[in-house]
Amino acid sequence: MAIRGCTDPMYPTMKQIPLAIGPDPLPTFDTYIAGANAAALEHLRTLEMPAAPVYLWGSRGSGKTHLLRALAHECQQAGHRVGWFDAMDAVPWTLRADWSLVIIDRCEALDEASQQAAFALFVDAIGTVQVAAAGSLPPVDLPLREDLRSRLGWGHVFALQPLSETESRAALRREADRRGIFLSDDVMSHLLTRFSRDLGTLMRLLDRLDDYSLSRARAVTVPLLRAMLDEEGLAEEVRR
Repeated sequence: MAIRGCTDPMYPTMKQIPLAIGPDPLPTFDTYIAGANAAALEHLRTLEMPAAPVYLWGSRGSGKTHLLRALAHECQQAGHRVGWFDAMDAVPWTLRADWSLVIIDRCEALDEASQQAAFALFVDAIGTVQVAAAGSLPPVDLPLREDLRSRLGWGHVFALQPLSETESRAALRREADRRGIFLSDDVMSHLLTRFSRDLGTLMRLLDRLDDYSLSRARAVTVPLLRAMLDEEGLAEEVRR
């Protein structure tokens, strides 16, 4: 789902996030398939801000950014303003007086300058602004300065698990139904056994497959999927 003014929907670069627009579903708490991550979902749903910082960690596709964006959406729906920072954003990072929530994404990629900026945000936000962050590693293993690691880890830390095959099938089925696509069990098995099971990869494939089938006025089948991949020059056996 694109956000106006952002170069990448997964890593917004704006410092104040406007409400998302467009036909695609928002990454909300309701559209998050929790699986083994029910505790993290429930904590964020019931979070009374400002509270202790929240840090989410897990592998790619475990839903970290989805949950952060869902939290930002809920905050905005309540009339509050949100600041979002990604590791690749240029410094300085400045905490605005009207923000209720500050999010820092991809903490494992923070360089020296952005680590200093993130630490300053924590200091300025204490007691008045909620901080939520995410990374691929637990706080203790992050390649960051010690004072920032300690702040990321002193609040509520949740290790997120990728979806199981059954849960991934459910997510694909729900999105296909929303688009009006019939996905046979064969097509889903083809996707889930030959590609990374993270939802970002699967949803991008489904999006391209939807466009491809419409442009050729053909139903979504395994042969059609293979034809699309051949045209794109993509190898199928990439799942790890």
